[in-house]
Amino acid sequence: KSLMKKYVHAHTCISSRSHTMAVGKNKRLTKGKKGKGKKVVDPFSRKEWYDIKAPAVFTNRQVGKTLVNRTSGTKISSEYLKGRVVEANLADLQQDEDLHYRKFKLQIQEVQGRNCLTNFYGMDLTTDKSKSLMKKFQSTIEAYIDVTTTDGYKLRLFALAFTKKRPQAQKKTCYASSAQVRQIRKRMFDIINQNASTCELKELVKKFIPETIGKEIEKSCESIYPLKDVYIRKVKMIKAPKFDITRLMDAHEGGSADTGKKTKRAAASE
Repeated sequence: KSLMKKYVHAHTCISSRSHTMAVGKNKRLTKGKKGKGKKVVDPFSRKEWYDIKAPAVFTNRQVGKTLVNRTSGTKISSEYLKGRVVEANLADLQQDEDLHYRKFKLQIQEVQGRNCLTNFYGMDLTTDKSKSLMKKFQSTIEAYIDVTTTDGYKLRLFALAFTKKRPQAQKKTCYASSAQVRQIRKRMFDIINQNASTCELKELVKKFIPETIGKEIEKSCESIYPLKDVYIRKVKMIKAPKFDITRLMDAHEGGSADTGKKTKRAAASE
């Protein structure tokens, strides 16, 4: 009984002490919920819309729109737009549904008014296209090489090819030997290097759109082993030269800007 009395007395002291401490110390008990009186501001009220413009090599120059916070104080909106990378389908850029399997990456490099001027940044095949090419009873040949264009862009190009049956072949399979694969890969390196390192970036992009390099590889390797579905699978931008506004404007020429008209030279007698 004496032990029970001691336990009850101690428990009563602790609970009364903790109760008095809570009232005196916790200052938030008397106040309401934190941030109750704050005014809710719609974050989109501070945003501005900008148009994204593709280079002149594409048929459809209007890629889409992007959002950014308005300029306020030292925070300039155009600085937050530069460097953004957007992805667009080639079917939309060329207005041709047959090119739906190709994706292009464009990087915003300059802002003029409400227009964001972009430049080529990378290229890739869509996932469904690359997976649909993989089949049984054929060899897959892949290769990649780093090339530098004449205007200083360093790119990494990935090539992809598949073997196909020779005419009147009876075998179910069409596997290439390791020696033939090496020969085809070497031929790929030579053709890619020849096409990419002898022209500027905008000229190289023009070759990517109609699959010029892939067709050339397929034709060249016919003597080694027949190929099908030859593509430049992916293009990565490794290193870009120092930004030059005149070069970017040259890539965007032929757009909405007025470039003037040719006039006939006046006759010598006049």
